[in-house]
Parts: sequence; C-alpha cells; structure tokens
Amino acid sequence: MARHQIPGIDLAAMPSGEGCVECLAGDGPGWWMHLRRCAACGHIGCCDSSPSQHGTKHAKQAGHPFLTSFEPGEDWFWNVDTQEYYEGPELAAPTSHPLTQPVPGPRGAVPADWEQQLH
Repeated sequence: MARHQIPGIDLAAMPSGEGCVECLAGDGPGWWMHLRRCAACGHIGCCDSSPSQHGTKHAKQAGHPFLTSFEPGEDWFWNVDTQEYYEGPELAAPTSHPLTQPVPGPRGAVPADWEQQLH
C-alpha cells in the first residue's frame, strides 16, 4: 500500500544529529530547552523556548514549514506558516534524541540560571 505524500514532509530524511546543529557549532549560548526536527530535511534545531530558537529560524529561512518534536514520547507536527499543530506520518528513525541526553541540554553546557533565559 502506497503512503500518501504530504508536501513539505520527507519520510526518508534522516536527523542531522542528536542535538541542535547551530548550538553545537557555537551559534548562540550553546544550549537548548527542547529539540525540533525539520520534517523536510531532518535538520535538528532548538525550540522556541530556547535562547536561540534555531528550529523555527531554519524552517523559515529554508522554506520548510513542518517541524516535529525530537523529544522522546512526542509525535506532533507544527506548521510554522499556519501556526497549527498537525498529525503526521512516522519519520525515519531515530525520532528523538537519546534518552541519556538531559533536558535542557547538552550535558555540561546548560547555565545555572537557564530558567531565566527561556523565552
């Protein structure tokens, strides 16, 4: 049975890594609250509560409207254009960061006053 293709979602796109690409590369303070995965290309970015909000920045700059959670146990999709939640298909594994990775993360990079830095 063929799967229905949703424009803006690539079922085969692999996650770009286990953490926010930009935070790990030194863009911003280098830590995140939660992670988001681009459903079009697999880019992993930080959520909008995080100081740098790289997930939404990527989606808007790349023209990739759908983000999904990259948190264990979460399977929702968010459309940055319509500002609505959606149910979507299962993407290529892994569908979340490792359970051993703390939230906020990454280990060793989260400041003591992290709660005051959230959006």
